[in-house]
Amino acid sequence: MKSSGLLRRVAAFGATSAVLAAMVAGLASPAQAATTAKAGTLSAAAGATSQAKPIAVSVSTPKASIRDYEGSCPVKVNFSAQIKVKLKGKTTVAWRWLHGDGSKSKVQTKKVAGNGVKKVNVAQSVTFKGNVKGWEALEVLGPKHVKSKKVYFSVACGNNDDEGLREADYDKVSARAWANPSEYVGSCTPGDKIDFTGVIRVDRPRWVHYRWILNGDVVDGGKVKVWDSRKVGFGFSPRSSHRGWAVLETLGRGSTESNRAHYKVWCKGDGGHHETKVSVSTPTTGTNHNTCAVGANATVSSTGRGRVEYVWSVNGKAVSSGSTYFHGAGSKSVELSEQALSGDATKGGTVSIAISGPGNRDSASQSYAACKKEDPAPTYSIASFEASATGVTCTDGKVTAAKLTGSFTLKRTGSLAHSASVSYRITVNGAFRSGISVTFPAGVDTVTRPIDYNLAGDELKGGTAGLELVETGASVSTKYSTGVCAQPHDEPSTQATAPAQS
Repeated sequence: MKSSGLLRRVAAFGATSAVLAAMVAGLASPAQAATTAKAGTLSAAAGATSQAKPIAVSVSTPKASIRDYEGSCPVKVNFSAQIKVKLKGKTTVAWRWLHGDGSKSKVQTKKVAGNGVKKVNVAQSVTFKGNVKGWEALEVLGPKHVKSKKVYFSVACGNNDDEGLREADYDKVSARAWANPSEYVGSCTPGDKIDFTGVIRVDRPRWVHYRWILNGDVVDGGKVKVWDSRKVGFGFSPRSSHRGWAVLETLGRGSTESNRAHYKVWCKGDGGHHETKVSVSTPTTGTNHNTCAVGANATVSSTGRGRVEYVWSVNGKAVSSGSTYFHGAGSKSVELSEQALSGDATKGGTVSIAISGPGNRDSASQSYAACKKEDPAPTYSIASFEASATGVTCTDGKVTAAKLTGSFTLKRTGSLAHSASVSYRITVNGAFRSGISVTFPAGVDTVTRPIDYNLAGDELKGGTAGLELVETGASVSTKYSTGVCAQPHDEPSTQATAPAQS
């Protein structure tokens, strides 16, 4: 066997994301699960909506801005398609592009609402730097799983490899492929290979670019000079029981592809090497109460080489998907970025993850806490402030002693769940005289405190008493008077006549 070795170690792939999304329905609440079982489609798992009836979804065959390109490279090819959704209410449309080399684009979403048929136009641009022959398709993941037909295209970058050949010669290339063995039963250990051989035939001598496609993925390729016919091939070591196929493609003008060379593998009696199994741990969830969103992470484990695809869902609705590749036995952490919660989802629910590997599938779920935004910080205000001069004593016609008495009441609004303190200052004629803080017990919104201060110096002549809250800066004031003392030639008196307070 001869191989150019772009990728010599290839893992067989298992269930698709459509199968995974269908599993998500089984992880929803009982009511959601019943809806999914009745619908029997991906819609309940990948597109929860506000209506009870199934939603009709269709997708057009993608269009390519250039179907068959010949010229200088790199070249950009634009692809577009249209999704139609017939609904009554609202839903979220999720889709991704499928590429001819087996890869997939990131999942994109768009919310639509209303009654009747709604259209969602989607597009992507791909830049090609070399010869390629392939296809593009659009996969709708929700609210219902639908795949479009494929649009085929080719890119032939201008070069001098075929200089001197006539145009008619480019249409006379053929390819054929087969697997050896086509059925394998035994130990799936390194070195036990399935070989693929292909024959490229041309009508006239020319250089031929080719590539091998294994189960939808490009795994090998190269460029050879073909005089009449030429054999090319590659091989791989299976790690698990599965079925598959390989195709030999030629690129450029006159491109073609061979028949599908099918094969089957049954791993058994491997002396300790078993079919690759995958598993997933129970997710760890976290609710962000500030943004009202939920995130999660889980550990995916594999007993051997292979690709593992996964789908995250929140309350039965698929919200994120991805894949990871294991080069051998091990574990990897996968994460669900924070998803905004709304409606009943803010009251708590379930985060689920479904995975699929080369030999099996697994799933797990975990509840998440209700979204409780933090109570706003309480605010404080002055409800009342009363102060007056009392106990005024006169000597020789002058006020020699007096007290400033009264009370003040503070009020707090907002959260009363916890005790809290607020600082205050009492001033006389603008100068600080007393005050530290007042404590509000839990559940109490008003607090009243007395004022009892001995006046001295110029304060005995009257003035202004004030109350200020340190944290907020709120303040009030009131005037007080110590009255007028009787003069010495008047009848003796120890009490000044105090006018009414203002």
